[in-house]
Amino acid sequence: MHNYYKELLKLVGDDPERAGLKDTPARAARALQFLTQGYKQDLDKIINQAVFDTDNDEMVIVKDIELYSLCEHHMLPFFGKCHVGYLPNGKVLGLSKVARIVDVFGRRLQIQENLTQQIAEAVMKYTSALGVGVVIEAQHLCMMMRGVEKQNSVMITSCMLGAFRHDPSTRSEFLSLIKK
Repeated sequence: MHNYYKELLKLVGDDPERAGLKDTPARAARALQFLTQGYKQDLDKIINQAVFDTDNDEMVIVKDIELYSLCEHHMLPFFGKCHVGYLPNGKVLGLSKVARIVDVFGRRLQIQENLTQQIAEAVMKYTSALGVGVVIEAQHLCMMMRGVEKQNSVMITSCMLGAFRHDPSTRSEFLSLIKK
């Protein structure tokens, strides 16, 4: 990857041997590996059996989870926050595991619509919840720095599964609680 970045610097018209760029190919390669580490992560190992029995049947919500990803169309960052809710069905997920699920899928080349669905499906898979809701609010540098250059644009996506999709009161409760 280092050599590709070196060549890329040449292709954009700069000298990869100049002082300010000498170490850039190696740094850029490490950065990209970090930003796409989700491809190499195993969700089963990350969850690590942190699914616990419970009698709770009330909604569980983790909101305002910081989210960073790269758009698969331009490889530019998008960032924002993710809100995850679910209705337990005898099992709850360890709190930090919800954020880790967001990170695993976020650290891949993505479109926000698919990311939202992948998070919801993973929470459903590991908890067997009665329903899952995921909302992502993000700003996309591919829209802010290039193209239409709309600095204040925010994309909002949602994925509702089970009771969150079929029961309007469950969906409404989730949406109202994440706005507080």
